[in-house]
Amino acid sequence: MADDEPDTPARPAPRAYGPGEPEPRSADRDPDDPAGPYPDEAEASGGPDDPDDADGPGADEDAEEDTSAVRIEELILGSPRQYTPFQAARAAGVSMELAARFWRAMGFADVGQARALTEADVLALRRLAGLVEAGLLSETTAVQVARSTGQTTARLADWQIDSFLMGLTEPPEPGMTRNEVTYPLVQLLLPELEEFLVYVWRRQLAAATGRVVQAMDDEDTVDRRQAIGFADLVGFTRLTRRLEDDQLGELVETFETTAADTVAANGGRLIKALGDEVLYVAEDAGTAAEIGLRLIETLADDRTMPELRVGIAFGTMTTRMGDVFGNTVNLASRLTSIAPKGTVLVDGALRSELVAAGAAPESEKESEDLSEYRFALQPLYRRPVRGLGVVEPWLLGRRG
Repeated sequence: MADDEPDTPARPAPRAYGPGEPEPRSADRDPDDPAGPYPDEAEASGGPDDPDDADGPGADEDAEEDTSAVRIEELILGSPRQYTPFQAARAAGVSMELAARFWRAMGFADVGQARALTEADVLALRRLAGLVEAGLLSETTAVQVARSTGQTTARLADWQIDSFLMGLTEPPEPGMTRNEVTYPLVQLLLPELEEFLVYVWRRQLAAATGRVVQAMDDEDTVDRRQAIGFADLVGFTRLTRRLEDDQLGELVETFETTAADTVAANGGRLIKALGDEVLYVAEDAGTAAEIGLRLIETLADDRTMPELRVGIAFGTMTTRMGDVFGNTVNLASRLTSIAPKGTVLVDGALRSELVAAGAAPESEKESEDLSEYRFALQPLYRRPVRGLGVVEPWLLGRRG
């Protein structure tokens, strides 16, 4: 800059436009408006001679694809993007800090101050903040609700896209694009899947509420004990080096589906599936033992699957956001790691529960008639388990 040129004035802070208030074009802005044009903005935007503005090969196709993507997004979200995060927070009547916490907890990336939010986002913020203001939820609990819901639905959405939507949107005729097929398909599927999601959630909520109410009626509500089981595919790591990606995906899908069906059909609850391992809980030892044995038996009939091993422990555990933690969980995991393939190992506490319930004998040798028992238990050598001391595992079998 020459010495006789005036200094460029400092730029004032831009004015924030309200929800739904259109931001004026540069030509329409008041020159004194903080949001008005500055020389560097004009340069950055490019002029008629800017090569970035020239239409290159395929520009029309790219524009059509962008338009189709926007139409599909608006169909799913229910309304177009129109708010910046600041505007959405103000429209919802919440602080920007709290809005950002909710947004991140749901698993969404920061978008700066881009117009990326919709009326539905504003309504969600308003509802969640309203629960806090009414005293129904603490702020910490509201963030946990947002996080647990976001994590669960993110996995569900990924599964739905990977499992069937990609296959359904294959163009049926030459010359058709995937986007041309996707829009009407989403238009048909979206309301049906949405209704089904709400239905399943209500059924799961009713079942979970029933378990909690029943536990509140028990005398041992504080120290409530459950059975926890791990089922692990043997040699899975070696298998991943031999199989193609699609074959590995089919194997994992078969395992998770079989495990989920078996656990649910026999009265347990699947906590999570981790590819080659599933974690489940049951309210009583007999249910957990039956599930473990059925998993072994079911997968043994499928020659395409690796052999399975199961470890089950009984005791107290901490439940948080749908997951379980504690020494009982750790013990079940350790039992799984030392179990021979094709077997179920249980701890002494679960063995005692089976005996007390009359499902297994106190002593195999001293019992005259073993036919009345459902399960057989064989003691194995005591052994140290890292972090848990010395444990005595029991080999679980089915009587008859």
